[in-house]
Amino acid sequence: MTKTILITGAGHGFAKTTAFILAEKGHNVIATAEIWPQVSELKAEAKAKNLTNLVIEKLDVTKQRERDYLIKKYDIDILFSNAGLMEAGPIGEQPLDLIRSMFDINVFSALEFAQGFIKKMVAKKSGKIVFTSSMGGLLTVPYASAYCATKHALEAIAEGLKTELEPFNIKIATVNPGAFDTGFNDRGMDSIRHWYDPKTNFTSEQIFAGFEEMLSQQFDPQMMVDVIVDVILSDNPNFRNVCPQPIEDYIKQLQADAWTLKS
Repeated sequence: MTKTILITGAGHGFAKTTAFILAEKGHNVIATAEIWPQVSELKAEAKAKNLTNLVIEKLDVTKQRERDYLIKKYDIDILFSNAGLMEAGPIGEQPLDLIRSMFDINVFSALEFAQGFIKKMVAKKSGKIVFTSSMGGLLTVPYASAYCATKHALEAIAEGLKTELEPFNIKIATVNPGAFDTGFNDRGMDSIRHWYDPKTNFTSEQIFAGFEEMLSQQFDPQMMVDVIVDVILSDNPNFRNVCPQPIEDYIKQLQADAWTLKS
């Protein structure tokens, strides 16, 4: 059955590839991008592939006017809430305006946009919302603690929605990527350098070496895209979807070990 699917943060990365795959499968896709150059690029690519069922819209999820416009304009079956921001850095020193910005984008704007479509889904008693969380929603990565905090919050929201919306036949799921080579993690790392000064900050510059080592071992994004597409189209997906499997196993072990962790 053909679905109407709206995707946020589709200017690049997982969501962009997912949007094109879903459109190629015959679904009606509304792919949104944060800035106009991304909109233009997506329109050109969709036209080149003759994907008339792939509509491109501008959406900065922090702008209420843009959110309200799309909520009013479209009646959808599935919302893939993917837009997000990562600002890495030691949370003991990280500027609070950067942390607030992450919460605004990753948590509050994502929830407010979803709420608009939830009302429509409740009225027709059907629908699905898939949130892009992270492995960082289930564990805490040192020097990305604030980002992980936003994803922990999103996990709690998703779990609450899952229970609260079940009587209305609305499915809720999360997708939880490990470190994939989409550029997202690299941008998060680069963001530290915009404020960090080794002359004034107490955190050692050696933290960057650890991040760079981690980023040298990122996974092929197509692996995660395959999971996302399956979750979006499945009639009964798992609530939580961690990829790749070794990361899921690692998270489960960490959660078990947490009960005996000493301060």
